[in-house]
Amino acid sequence: MKTLQKIQFAMLLMVTSVFAQAAHHEGGHDMPTQNIVEIAAGNDDFSTLVAAVKAAGLVDVLVGEGPFTVFAPTNAAFAKLPAGTVETLLKPENKDQLVAVLTYHVVAGKVMAADVVTLDSAVTVQGESVSISATDAGVMVDAATVVMTDLEATNGVIHVIDTVILPGA
Repeated sequence: MKTLQKIQFAMLLMVTSVFAQAAHHEGGHDMPTQNIVEIAAGNDDFSTLVAAVKAAGLVDVLVGEGPFTVFAPTNAAFAKLPAGTVETLLKPENKDQLVAVLTYHVVAGKVMAADVVTLDSAVTVQGESVSISATDAGVMVDAATVVMTDLEATNGVIHVIDTVILPGA
């Protein structure tokens, strides 16, 4: 990665780390106290993701020991999908497809932002690989831009993305 990209990414990391620590460690705690699901459930921007995780029956997995790295799409990311897509995926008869989409957003292990920029891909829990690229514009996971990094949980880390990524796309 070019020096300018490294500097820009380091600045992004510092800003998001300060925000994340301020939001999640107001009491001066250094260690995370919530798991991935608790962090997502406590943030209104992830209500669609949380509903999908519940509908897919993945709550027990994502509160497990891990560690996991989750590329978490916001509600706005889900809103970019074609009309009716979320509602269709949430139907019980489409549970397998929903599980595939959600597990495509999860990588086994705890991959912090500093590590993500050294990768060009990562194998997801779903089984396919996501492409990862770091450019002057920022870090991309498939077609999604990483908008916040390193929200640490007791069982892994969350990186917030602006687009739902789809397996086989």
